[in-house]
Amino acid sequence: MLSFFWLRCLLKMVKENIVVPEEILSFCCNGLQGSTSPPRAREPGEREEAPGAMASPSPTGNPTEVQMSQLVLPCHTNHRGELSTGQLLKWIDTAACLSAERHAGCPCVTASMDDIYFEHTISVGQVVNIKAKVNRAFNSSMEVGIQVSYEDLCSGKHCSICKAYATFVAQGPSGSKVKLKPLTPQTEEEKIEHSIAAERRRMRLVHKDTLKDLLTRSPRETELETRDGSAAVPAEKTRVESVELVLPPHANHQGNTFGGQIMAWMENVATIAASRLCHAHPTLRAIEMFHFRGPSQVGDRLVLKAIVNNAFKNSMEVGVCAEAYGQEMSVSRRHINSAFMTFVVLDQEGQPRTLPMVAPEPGDGVRRYREASARKKIRLDRKYVVSCKQTEVPLSVPWDQSNKVYLSYNNVSALKTLVAKANWALAREKEKVRMYTLEEDKFLSFRIEMSVRIAAGRAFSLLSDLRRRHEWDSHYASAELVQQVDDDDMIYHVVSQTLSHENKPQDFVILASRRKPCSKGDPYVVAFRSVTLPTHPASTSFTRGETICSGFCIWPESEETSKVAYYNQATPGYLNYVTTNVAGLSSNFCATFEACEKFLLKNKEDLIVRLQDL
Repeated sequence: MLSFFWLRCLLKMVKENIVVPEEILSFCCNGLQGSTSPPRAREPGEREEAPGAMASPSPTGNPTEVQMSQLVLPCHTNHRGELSTGQLLKWIDTAACLSAERHAGCPCVTASMDDIYFEHTISVGQVVNIKAKVNRAFNSSMEVGIQVSYEDLCSGKHCSICKAYATFVAQGPSGSKVKLKPLTPQTEEEKIEHSIAAERRRMRLVHKDTLKDLLTRSPRETELETRDGSAAVPAEKTRVESVELVLPPHANHQGNTFGGQIMAWMENVATIAASRLCHAHPTLRAIEMFHFRGPSQVGDRLVLKAIVNNAFKNSMEVGVCAEAYGQEMSVSRRHINSAFMTFVVLDQEGQPRTLPMVAPEPGDGVRRYREASARKKIRLDRKYVVSCKQTEVPLSVPWDQSNKVYLSYNNVSALKTLVAKANWALAREKEKVRMYTLEEDKFLSFRIEMSVRIAAGRAFSLLSDLRRRHEWDSHYASAELVQQVDDDDMIYHVVSQTLSHENKPQDFVILASRRKPCSKGDPYVVAFRSVTLPTHPASTSFTRGETICSGFCIWPESEETSKVAYYNQATPGYLNYVTTNVAGLSSNFCATFEACEKFLLKNKEDLIVRLQDL
């Protein structure tokens, strides 16, 4: 109202040919833009804000972090009043895409979404809170970590729903790939996620090979023979095919079909297929990796197909795929996406019901049936080995060909997590050798490091071969290579010089996993953990020892110098030895590491000669 008063005054002064002071003219103009008070003089050092700008929020540690909060309304829910998983996938993909584009500074597309395990359902009136941030940028792709929780506004309760990892690719003009700038982690959590992102990327790349290897080793007919086909539901009866026309509201800001929308459509047809088997309303418990093979645009027709691949006692796997074509008469279809979804049917007490069996179709149906059994085995291994907290995983995990990828991942990621911890305290320093300790929860961990005049790659080659460790570590009597899993993973049977409380030497079965740097600034890694092998059971001649997390990290300092650090998360049987050294009552640690330096310097020239002879 005040601005209109000044406007009338201004008009009257103009009509009467009165000279209007510049201050009044400026104030009137500002008033027309919404100001209700005269301009205020800025304090010294105060920054001028753009007209209409709001105060910017305080900067967070990670500039790529995006937070989204959505109130669950009836239009977002299914018949039970619970949030549709398809709608949740849309929100997850949106938040993750915005985070990726913050880092890339250009449009990004969803390349894949890792496995998602849903812990709870969300009801009408509750709030979904999604936090997404870029964990690591590679060349043209980046990993985005997503955390989803719900909030009950009435009780104030917060509960975790799921955690997901998505891969996005930055796109330039005409769909060309864009080279991404590296991301520098700041907090301890960010450093851990940044380091382990390289391991998750490696695991994605070998996922298909893991499935093929498991299928090759599993009996071809065993599962079919042990299930009663006469009482089974023909898989054909669960088949669903649906078509969707991609309209502008389904497209993202780049004109491509929104990845979250495709995932929502896929979840819809998969739910229908699951319902046809159990004649009930199923609940989605897990999604195995979405993998986008190509884009679709507004005007495309998306054909969505789903079928129950296999039904286990309390769960079923539904396979679903999306194909696109441009015109009604088009013959060829483009494969857009495929995924596998695990459903359960809950009774009134919320417990999974027993499901009817499935009779697969001949040919491809039998193949899908067997692959579903293999994927279930992989999911159990992955959930047991990878998803569990470290304190929940037993020290020695049974080794199996089907879980080798995930044990290797867990081995390396556990060491990288230990390395990224922030509260290491310097306990001892003797000449060039420094010893640090870390006390947390049930574990006492230690780190010993020193600089050595040897190239990091050569130190990596020498220290990753446990058969030579007895040359510098007096605690090792021998190490036998039991199994060469692949180029990066080996299993050793190690005999120690140290006597146990039973007055017998200790022995270990150890998985050694080695990794070269993924990018500049990463260390060379050699990780150790105990595994159980049927061919090497515990013997009465030894006391079987175990290690949960230990290994070397080697950072290049120059072309001829590197920093070598050894880490160990001490188990109870090792604690007395550790605390004795920490307290300064023994110098075994320092002496052993000095012997390690002499071993590296002595053998680096021999290694060069052997490499040249290859």
